[in-house]
Amino acid sequence: MSAKEKLLQGKIALVTGAGRGLGRAFAERLAALGCSLAIHGMREDGPAEYGEGTTLTATAAEIGEKYGVDTVRVLADLTKSDQIERVVKTVEEDLGCMDILVHNAGGDIAAAGGKPDPNDAVEIKEVDVRSVLDRNLLSTILVCQAVAQRMMERRSGRILTISSTAAFSGRSHSSIYATAKAGAVHYTRCLADQLRPYNIAVNSLAPGDTRTGRYLGTEGTLDRIALVDEVARVVEFFAGPLGAFVSGQALRVDGGNQLWAS
Repeated sequence: MSAKEKLLQGKIALVTGAGRGLGRAFAERLAALGCSLAIHGMREDGPAEYGEGTTLTATAAEIGEKYGVDTVRVLADLTKSDQIERVVKTVEEDLGCMDILVHNAGGDIAAAGGKPDPNDAVEIKEVDVRSVLDRNLLSTILVCQAVAQRMMERRSGRILTISSTAAFSGRSHSSIYATAKAGAVHYTRCLADQLRPYNIAVNSLAPGDTRTGRYLGTEGTLDRIALVDEVARVVEFFAGPLGAFVSGQALRVDGGNQLWAS
């Protein structure tokens, strides 16, 4: 992008779960628009899990060099409020006050890793119920709380939670994940209502199946699914000038695949 197109020059963003997949695409899109970035991951070697990089440190450095922006990598378990506070303070100390939050971290992941098995509404183990709810709903609440408090003091900011089309339909498979994402969408709407007087727009982006390393490695597909950049363009809308007066919305990005859902 040319300097003329760097609509977010001077802004500072935190993207959680940014080591690979959609999170990395979101980070790259914001960097291309001029944002300085905090690149979050839970593990230093996370980008290597599905062959989308080597380390989180290397990913942050690559994005910074490619787009000519400042980057910092932050490691944390976002189900722990003390670790979230450390992340926010690191961003403030290394980059400055945060203007944009894209909370992408989550996933349908069992306590021991991988997909829960069984993974339905009745038989899923309690330990996996708690793992999925914590990763997707609790982390959304805790991260948004920590960031919103700072944005409220400055009376400006953008918060974007990444949910899923799973939030909008009943399903016997990945039921707890769908429930957690539905909860995250509703929390986003509640937060948007509370932050209206503070000039902070809060929205949720709900991707459908997307061609990431994780998806292709665990699901596979024969259907047309989204490319990561097709989803990342929507992040640009919510974070940029065009989305200034849009708040409390949950936008599905699935090519119309879920037109039947409420």
